Amino acid sequence: MTTDYRLPTILVTGAEGQLGSELVKVLSDGYLIIPAGRADFDITHFEATRNFIKEAQPDAIIHTAAFTDVDNCENQQDKAFNVNAVGTKNVAIVAKEIDVRLFYISTDYVFDGTKEDPYLETDKPNPVNAYGKSKLLGENFVKEQLHKFFIIRTAWLYGLGGKNFVKTMLNLARRGKQLQVVDDQRGTPTYAVDLARQIKKLLPLTSYGTYHCVSQGNCTWYEFALEIFKSPNTRDLKPITIRPVTSEEFSRPAKRPKNSVLKNHMLKLQGLDIMPPWEESLREFMTTIRRNQ
Repeated sequence: MTTDYRLPTILVTGAEGQLGSELVKVLSDGYLIIPAGRADFDITHFEATRNFIKEAQPDAIIHTAAFTDVDNCENQQDKAFNVNAVGTKNVAIVAKEIDVRLFYISTDYVFDGTKEDPYLETDKPNPVNAYGKSKLLGENFVKEQLHKFFIIRTAWLYGLGGKNFVKTMLNLARRGKQLQVVDDQRGTPTYAVDLARQIKKLLPLTSYGTYHCVSQGNCTWYEFALEIFKSPNTRDLKPITIRPVTSEEFSRPAKRPKNSVLKNHMLKLQGLDIMPPWEESLREFMTTIRRNQ
């Protein structure tokens, strides 16, 4: 007698984004993936969200869909809260209705940056910009609706998909631009592929709660830029000057925390932390970019 075996089904929202696209690739080995983008359903419309998710009948939802442009969140605060908070609440309500686990991707920007040491999951959030506030409200909605959830805070994410700091630096350098990069904000660059692999490790578990998932180590944006241009894959670029500046000199619509370094405390306590050093991951990414050019 044979028993049919069905692969667990994972719904990934924001599947065309920086993290979502990597999750689709990483999780395809071992799971049946339902990739969902804006063309499939609008998370800000509850009935559309409910209809799509209930028809999909996933075993878990990884909710990466978000409005992540920090400065535009400041300029379009209604949209930020509608997508990042209300949209997340809609997904959480439906996850509760069909009794499935929800993985919600949040951010280091839920903190105000006044702490000198790395932030732990137990530290009190106090966001200083609309993006952080909208993502924190999303966290709170998840906690209100569910007990089977993972809130995953990450930081300074980069990858092949979407816009990110690495791509911006390379594009400006190709145009022969002198670079001015902030040197008084500290965080941890995190490679989307590494984060996808870490989420895969958490996926079968029931140790619910809030987890920080970032690479090991930390740097300023200026130090991050210097490391990018150390790569042998940037040798064909014109010699460029990178000038460190303060946050006040490099004015932006949204305030940033001076220190948003996260510590993977809960992962480490449970022996689950597989995130590599950020410099190592950046080298891997620079090689990947070169191959994809």
